[in-house]
Amino acid sequence: MAIEGSSTTASRRIRLGMVGGGRDAFIGGVHRIASRIDDRYELVAGAFSSTPEKSKASAADLGVAPDRAYGDYVEMARREARLKSGIEAVAIVTPNHMHYPVAREFLKRGIHVICDKPLTSTLADARKLAKAAESSGALFVLTHNYTGYPMIRQAREMIAGGELGAIRLVQVEYAQDWLSENLEETGQKQAGWRTDPARSGLGGSTGDIGTHAFNLASFVSGLELDQLCADLDSFVEGRQLDDNGHVLMRFSGGAKGMLWCSQVAPGNENALKLRIYGERGGLEWAQEDPNYLWHSPLGQPKRLLTRNGAGATAAGQRVSRIPGGHPEGYLEGFATIYNEAAQAIIARREGKPVPEGVTFPGIDEGLAGVAFVTACVESSRRGGAWVKFGSYNKR
Repeated sequence: MAIEGSSTTASRRIRLGMVGGGRDAFIGGVHRIASRIDDRYELVAGAFSSTPEKSKASAADLGVAPDRAYGDYVEMARREARLKSGIEAVAIVTPNHMHYPVAREFLKRGIHVICDKPLTSTLADARKLAKAAESSGALFVLTHNYTGYPMIRQAREMIAGGELGAIRLVQVEYAQDWLSENLEETGQKQAGWRTDPARSGLGGSTGDIGTHAFNLASFVSGLELDQLCADLDSFVEGRQLDDNGHVLMRFSGGAKGMLWCSQVAPGNENALKLRIYGERGGLEWAQEDPNYLWHSPLGQPKRLLTRNGAGATAAGQRVSRIPGGHPEGYLEGFATIYNEAAQAIIARREGKPVPEGVTFPGIDEGLAGVAFVTACVESSRRGGAWVKFGSYNKR
């Protein structure tokens, strides 16, 4: 990983803008920290709020020059595209319904986009954004941060290398408890927009955390979803979107899967877990203990693989920053996505190929995530009917 003092000097940092992420916003701060961990970016501009006054105040908080603090994203995209030292990339950290219109403005001006998930709030917008990204030629990066964890990269490498044999079973779950009560009625900002169909989209827990679980299962296993059936619930009275989902999955090639996402499971803070089993062994990983990967070769003792210990592979080591025994997790996972994006952006800047091994979720993964939510909602509305995923996951 690049660190301060490497060839990525201050003059070569990527000029980054941000839309959203102003005062009182959680995810904006996460993205800003992640962008700086490997010293690849410098935040130079932003439209940090839909309220111009708040946007300018947030810019002052962050040390952004007053003339680069914008009242709206359209003004920002137009002016930054004209500036000689305008932004090279923009981070979009708004509620879901704003992802499409904001990304479109920057993509059509050739500015690289780093967007929080899910891709958009509707499948129609996701398809339009996929076309916009394709015609733009700019990079589109989706921050499914869990794909950046070193042991997830190792698990993916092990499966691709055939260590588990043909995959038979995929089980993934993402459980939280923070919406077990009607928090949105208290005025809590995060709960407010995440449970609002107008801002979040069709899915509640499926869109917020189910997309992470689905993306992680797909990224690690390398499998393509063929069919699914879903049973979604809104357990909290008055809630408009699902807060719990059970999904059965059939993958191309015959593997079967189960996905559970819930935000009403007391005792669970951020319990993302993945288990994959093949004909020759299995792997288990938990986000709350991310530096460890359990490998169970068939007929042999279960063994614990650590991020920097014996058995660590090149795929995980490439995105690992600190010595073994020191926790490396959520922020660093985000930073890995930002660093991978930086390597691709710098390669574009210099007219060189993207370095070998660099990978990050993009527009295809984003479209698949929105298609997953849409298919789950439709299946559940039809009483848990099996639906063909491909009929949703198309441009």
